[in-house]
Amino acid sequence: MSIFKEINLVNLHKYSIKERKSKVNVKDFGKVKSVELGTFMSSLPNILQAKEMNELLDKCVFAYQNDKPIIVALGGHVIKCGLSPFIIDLIEMGVIKGLAANGSVTIHDFEIAMFGETSEDVATALEDGSFGMVRETCDGINTIIKNGAENNLGYGEAIGKYLQKAEAPFNRYSLLANAYKNKVPFTIHVALGTDINHQHETANGAAIGDCSMRDFRIFCQNLTGLDEGGVFLNFGSAVVMPEVFLKAVTVVRNLGYPLNNFYTAVFDMNVHYRPRTNIVHRPTLSGGKGYYFVGHHEIMIPLFLLSLRERIKNA
Repeated sequence: MSIFKEINLVNLHKYSIKERKSKVNVKDFGKVKSVELGTFMSSLPNILQAKEMNELLDKCVFAYQNDKPIIVALGGHVIKCGLSPFIIDLIEMGVIKGLAANGSVTIHDFEIAMFGETSEDVATALEDGSFGMVRETCDGINTIIKNGAENNLGYGEAIGKYLQKAEAPFNRYSLLANAYKNKVPFTIHVALGTDINHQHETANGAAIGDCSMRDFRIFCQNLTGLDEGGVFLNFGSAVVMPEVFLKAVTVVRNLGYPLNNFYTAVFDMNVHYRPRTNIVHRPTLSGGKGYYFVGHHEIMIPLFLLSLRERIKNA
């Protein structure tokens, strides 16, 4: 028994998501369309980042053609920028073979699937203590994860399975639902205390840890396929996924799996230490190459993913 006192969460004031104003709605999400990007990409100068982008696209095409995985890690901002349709399209094409994310992704993806909207006004809600106190999202996810732990499921698998079975009204926009539907592993790597569902009395730390720990081991297994031509892309996670990736690479190599000559890339709005060091630089020292592209998610990621889609279809 701990000698320290815990705060009592029984009397939390919660509210319905129907009462909350959300900043992101599915009507504003990106749309997957056939666009002629090949001419544009080939017209770019063969210099600096333009050269790097075209080079990475070729590495991804090679991976796809040689049955090497392309694994995408992401942060919550990717969902809030309406980019899920582009990733889902490549999942359905069999291009993306794995997904990994921090816990915030589950919050936004779950809300999109269930309600078609997400992202509250944090600054305003923080002032009166209502930030993160949405009943349906937090109690819903906490119940799913508790049940998931009882059934030995991973965190991402538990939520994806729930959304599919519940036939959530906006599942077509959900990464978790579509990953589960297409049997693509989607691992969730939770830092306790970072997600709004942790604020609620329904949060079960043992269940959260159990499901997320299982996902770490699934993630490690997924990385074993990167050797000799696989690609790992990190979209916007500046802390959690770079740290998880570094540890997973260590586990894979420690167990004797060859993990060399693969390619990594970071897409972010700024240059951050952890993504640059733990994804781009350190893991590829023994072969392969890392790339870093700076720009707004809502422009750079569709440009890259739609270009990849076209290049694979035309290969």
